[in-house]
Amino acid sequence: MFLRTLHAVSDTEILCVETDGPAATQALAEAISATLADGDLLVLTGDLGAGKTCFTQGLGRGLGVDDRITSPTFTLVATHEGRLRLNHLDVYRLDNLGETLDLDLPDLLEDGVTVVEWGELIDAVLPEQRLLVELRFAEGLDRDDDYRLIRFDLTGSAWERRRAALIAATESWRASC
Repeated sequence: MFLRTLHAVSDTEILCVETDGPAATQALAEAISATLADGDLLVLTGDLGAGKTCFTQGLGRGLGVDDRITSPTFTLVATHEGRLRLNHLDVYRLDNLGETLDLDLPDLLEDGVTVVEWGELIDAVLPEQRLLVELRFAEGLDRDDDYRLIRFDLTGSAWERRRAALIAATESWRASC
């Protein structure tokens, strides 16, 4: 397992890391889960197959979810019970923003941690307080196919207050660049 900081969180509230495979991506998410609170929103974006569901599996493990977590691509929403409820949405197949009404987002956002895969597709209806997690293939970095670049963008005062906790949660995996 390898996780390397590309640059630290700055005044722009961005943290970038690199993982070398699914196990490292899950371990990173599991560590971050300790910083999560009821009502948190994580918006996952990035390349198809870059590890959005893998990341969510790690979050679930950290939240004490015993269920198998798979992408709810066709069901759109899956709920898993743990230390905090995990509301897992995949909005890839939505045709328009109007379809988000069927998801009952306001209720989901009030109870547990909500993770939205492909969240950029419904950005206009999501609250501003969020942790944006962008997962990309590490193309052009002379890495094998398992490497991912993961960028965390902390938006809103709730996330700003937890900035130090997020940095600390990833500390044991970081290495100098």
